Amino acid sequence: MMRKIVLASGNRGKLVELGELLASNGIELVPQSGLGIADPAETGTTFIENAIIKARNAARLAELPALADDSGICVDALAGAPGLDSAIYAGIHGEDAANNAKLLRELDGVPLERRTAHYTCALVLLRDAADPDPLIAIGRWPGRILEEPRGQHGFGYDPLFLPDDGGGLASAELEPAVKNRLSHRGQALAILRESLIEGRAL
Repeated sequence: MMRKIVLASGNRGKLVELGELLASNGIELVPQSGLGIADPAETGTTFIENAIIKARNAARLAELPALADDSGICVDALAGAPGLDSAIYAGIHGEDAANNAKLLRELDGVPLERRTAHYTCALVLLRDAADPDPLIAIGRWPGRILEEPRGQHGFGYDPLFLPDDGGGLASAELEPAVKNRLSHRGQALAILRESLIEGRAL
């Protein structure tokens, strides 16, 4: 029997990635948008804080366990930006093309060796809205920002991200199964799944 968990996101890319990774654990992700749940204000100052805010909101309104992801890309030459503002970097939430274009403008003239960056993902799983002991998993994926987009897979900044462990391919050039294994989100979910296997009940 599949266990239902509400995903505190309406991002289709995240739903697909996380759904594929969790299906083998007997978990069905239900997007909060399908339940009429809107995003709360993300007032945290870290990825973990924002993930907890989103998970508690979804768990309370759906009356289900909730999984939230807060993630972004941090560029060293930009003092960690876009960071928490990754999804709204160009001003409108989820406008991937505009966000990528702004990132390229901000890095104009910066040589590849100084375009180091990393993706970070904080995953939070709550049994219910009042859960005082959430499961928290962090994944970090180092790489560099390319000078032009490459590839057709993925979403967000994937066309511009050249991971250190990607064999010379941009994140958006990696096959989905490979990306799921290597990525910040895949790393965080592997930690989360291990916690579930070790006996954390939902």
